[in-house]
Amino acid sequence: MRSYRLGYFSDLLILSANCFLVCLLAWVSIPAVHAEDTACEATGATHIWVSPLNPKIDEPFKIMAVSTDGPASELVLIDSQDQRMSLQSQRRGGPPWSLIAVLEKLNEGRYRIEANRNGKLIACHTLTLGGSDQQERLRAWNLATEAFYSAWIEALFGAPPEENLSFNSLEPFLRNVERNFLHNYLGINEDNNLPLTPDCADLPYTLRAYFAWKTGLPIAFRACGRGSAKAPPYCGTPTIITEFTRGISSQANFKKFSRRLVDTVHSGSARTGLADESTDLYPISLSRKTLWPGTVYADPYGHILVLVEWVPQTADRPGMLLAVDAQPDNSVARKQIWEGTLLFANTENAGPGFKAFRPLISTSPGKWRILANDELIDHPEFTTFSLEQDYLTPDDFYATLANLINPSGLDPVQVYEATLTALVEQIETRVNSVNNGEAYFRKNPRSVISMPSGAAIFQTLGPWEDYSTPSRDMRLIIAINVLNGLPEKIVRHPELFVLKDKNPEEAKAKIEQYHTKRIQEQSIRYTRTDGSSWELSVAEVLARKPAYEMAYNPNDCAEIRWGAKPDTEEYATCRRYAPAEQRAKMEQYRVWFREVRRPMQ
Repeated sequence: MRSYRLGYFSDLLILSANCFLVCLLAWVSIPAVHAEDTACEATGATHIWVSPLNPKIDEPFKIMAVSTDGPASELVLIDSQDQRMSLQSQRRGGPPWSLIAVLEKLNEGRYRIEANRNGKLIACHTLTLGGSDQQERLRAWNLATEAFYSAWIEALFGAPPEENLSFNSLEPFLRNVERNFLHNYLGINEDNNLPLTPDCADLPYTLRAYFAWKTGLPIAFRACGRGSAKAPPYCGTPTIITEFTRGISSQANFKKFSRRLVDTVHSGSARTGLADESTDLYPISLSRKTLWPGTVYADPYGHILVLVEWVPQTADRPGMLLAVDAQPDNSVARKQIWEGTLLFANTENAGPGFKAFRPLISTSPGKWRILANDELIDHPEFTTFSLEQDYLTPDDFYATLANLINPSGLDPVQVYEATLTALVEQIETRVNSVNNGEAYFRKNPRSVISMPSGAAIFQTLGPWEDYSTPSRDMRLIIAINVLNGLPEKIVRHPELFVLKDKNPEEAKAKIEQYHTKRIQEQSIRYTRTDGSSWELSVAEVLARKPAYEMAYNPNDCAEIRWGAKPDTEEYATCRRYAPAEQRAKMEQYRVWFREVRRPMQ
């Protein structure tokens, strides 16, 4: 009996050893794409995202690697046979940095995507095509998801800096498969005929809501007042939408939510006091590390922009900070950030400046709350709350921003050319706005658009909001003042310029002479009432600045709106005039534009 037991255990040990060797050999032979799955948990500073959420066999899909600690240098795809393929990628940003690659199709199987930095693995992601595995959507707002949101914004509005990027609404951006990384992300054709036409105040909220819908995150917003002459807007309790976190939500559900959102938010939602905690947005510091694409800028008078890209300064080209905004006619355009587009003022009735969306955190399954200001100080996952902007004068604010955009300083001529280019861009955008009004009257030749009274001319509903340009014209007047005032700025802030061997007064005199020459060389064209084109030099546009104090009424012909004088050839084609009572109102409000002082509503 004893010898039998010994033989039995001896055979069992041999069998176990053989099984172990077989298993070991099998494990060794497993391709890397399987053996290293456990190493692909996203815990570092780089994360990889795939769109659509669950790619299909033989259909295109996109890959985006987003880093918060430096750029990735390469994206690599590894198949089930351990074949490696370096992917052609488009680089963006910093910070956050992104690499985006597009694959036309892949066969059924299991794949591994790697992001590398200088030959070292910094992130990976496994993907199965044709199986039952489903990719998980996002679970929480955190540093990684905020970076993803930022990179998505930058890609959505990406284009060469010199390109004039403008559409009649947000829809062409979102429906563009190449631009929109999240296009059909849910795989239910949810972007087909999706109507999204936000105006100025709605734009940042709509972008945030769209991202949350696609990725499965909660979103919050508040009903706010518009403030008073001595107090900024105040908001009520937040509405927290968690529906997107509970599974894929249909286009119909998102449309319903979107309508509710745009019916609630307005320009006062972003102009809340900087120290207030009952807000959708909170102020952040002025730093290259904090002003990510997706950051919101709220000016003291109600206009809102969304940062989309930093263009770094090089030896051959000044740096640029680009943003998008929406107009009352729902058009969306990208533009340079400068003093003419970014209004900043110390005022007791608004909290202007750069702001981030106040984050939500989970407290228990299905329950979320919004972080307070003190919780956002040095939070590891979110941009730090800061009151830095509250203590800056407008001059200091613009100087700080200019130093961030061009940290090496600029030759005064470079600064002048960049400012002139931005002004011309602003004038050409106004050309489109005036043309939109002319198109309306061609369709409605006997119409007279009602003009609101008082401060309501800047913010109302209907055709006046769509086709009048009081806010745009006030910004144009400010932009003209900035260009004309550049020589004095050289003397006031010489630290922003590379003056070489010149003193500030010498540099000022040189730019004054250069200014006189360049505004004669640059020109724009607008369309007159009869459809003919009329050219104006920039010098003529600048000389007509007083006319723009009363040029925003769409009931006036295009010639009047561009400052043409009666009894001139340019004016001869005018056939439409604002009613006398409207002109009387405009004369009364003219001081607002002369003093570039927008009244409180």
